[in-house]
Amino acid sequence: MSLNIHFVRFSSFFTINTLPAGRTVCKRSHKFVFMKNPADINFRKRLALNLHNKYVSVEAELHELKYLFWECTLRCNLSCLHCGSDCRTSSEIQDMPIADFLRVTEQLKQHYNPNKLMIVLTGGEPLMRRDLEEFGYRISEQGYPWGMVTNGLALTESRFRALRHAGLGSMTVSFDGFESEHNWLRNNAVSFSRAVAAIKLMVAEPEFVYDVVTCVNPKNFSRLAEFKEFLISLGVTHWRIFTIFPTGRAKINDELKLSDAQFVELMEFIKTTRKEKRINLSYSCEGFLGSYENEVRDGFFFCRAGVHIASVLADGSVSACPNINHSFIQGNIYQEDFWNIWDNKFKNMREREFTKSGICSNCCVYDCCRGNGIHLHESETSGVQVCHYNKLLPK
Repeated sequence: MSLNIHFVRFSSFFTINTLPAGRTVCKRSHKFVFMKNPADINFRKRLALNLHNKYVSVEAELHELKYLFWECTLRCNLSCLHCGSDCRTSSEIQDMPIADFLRVTEQLKQHYNPNKLMIVLTGGEPLMRRDLEEFGYRISEQGYPWGMVTNGLALTESRFRALRHAGLGSMTVSFDGFESEHNWLRNNAVSFSRAVAAIKLMVAEPEFVYDVVTCVNPKNFSRLAEFKEFLISLGVTHWRIFTIFPTGRAKINDELKLSDAQFVELMEFIKTTRKEKRINLSYSCEGFLGSYENEVRDGFFFCRAGVHIASVLADGSVSACPNINHSFIQGNIYQEDFWNIWDNKFKNMREREFTKSGICSNCCVYDCCRGNGIHLHESETSGVQVCHYNKLLPK
C-alpha cells in the first residue's frame, strides 16, 4: 500500500499524517473524518491561509462597511431561468422612495468617509426605475461613489449618458454566452444583442470601472474558450464567472448545474486564462476552492457578508448580500436606525458558529472556509447547500 504525506491543519499548527494513498484526515475535537485526497493544498499555501484566517477574524471584529447594496426595485424586464429573487415585470412590493434610502446614507456619513463606501444598485433590474438620475445626483452630492448591476436590456446610449452625468462610476453587465445560450438563460429573444450593445458602451467609456459577469452552466460550458475570444474582440478587459447555486428558480432546475468534473475543468480554464493575461478573469466569491485559492481569483476566499457588505432590500429589510436567504435579515430601516443594525447585529455572520454543522462540523479545512458563503445556507440550521471544496475531490 503506497503512502502519501499530508499536512493537516489543527488548531494553530500543522500535523503530518501518513495515510493510504488517496486519503486525507480531518482532525477536529479529537475526531477523525476520512476524505478522498483533494487537489492538494501545498504547505506554503496553507501557511498563507493561516495568516489570512487571522486577518478575517480581525476584519470581522472591526466590521467596517465598504459596500452597501440597494435593492432599489423587485421589478424586472426579464424572467431569467436562474433568478434567485424570482423577479417579475411587476412586483407586490413598491419601489422604495429615494429619500428613504438617502436617510440611511446620510446617517452613515457620521461614521464613514463616504468616498470610501461604495453604493451599488441592484434589483430586480435597476433600469426599470425612471428616477435613477435623480438618485445619482443626490447620492453624489452626499459624496458617495455609486454603480449598478444590470442585464443591459434597457440601457440605451442616451440613458447611459444621463446616468454618467449623474455620477454613475461603475457597472456590471450580465452576459451568459453566445446568442442561443444567453437568450435561453435570460428567456428573451433580444437579450443577447442588447447586452452586447451595453457592453460596447461601457468598454468605450473613459475612466469607467466595469466588468462582465457570466453564469456558467452546461449550455455554455463547452464554448467558454470561444466566448473568451469574443469578449476580447469586444474590448472587454474584466470578466467574472460564477456558477449556479440552488435558490429561487434555480433550485428546481437541474439543467443549470455543472457536474463536479465540469467544475474542476472550469477552475483549470480560469487558471490558464489568468496566466495568459489577455483578459482579467476571476471566479466569484462563492466558496473555498482548496488548491485553487489565489489562483482563480485575487486573494483567498473571504465571505464578507455582514463584515464589509450590507444591503437595504426593497421593503426596507437590512441584510448582507442581497442574494442571501431572508432568514438572515437583521432588521428594517422603517423600524430602527440602519447604523444600530449594522454595528450591533450581524453577530451570526461575523462569528459564524452556526456553520459548524453537517458536513462542515469536522471538516479539515473549516478554518479556511468557515462554512462557505452565507448565501449557500437556507437558514442557521440547514447546513451548507453547496461545498465547492468537495466538488474538487476525486470521485
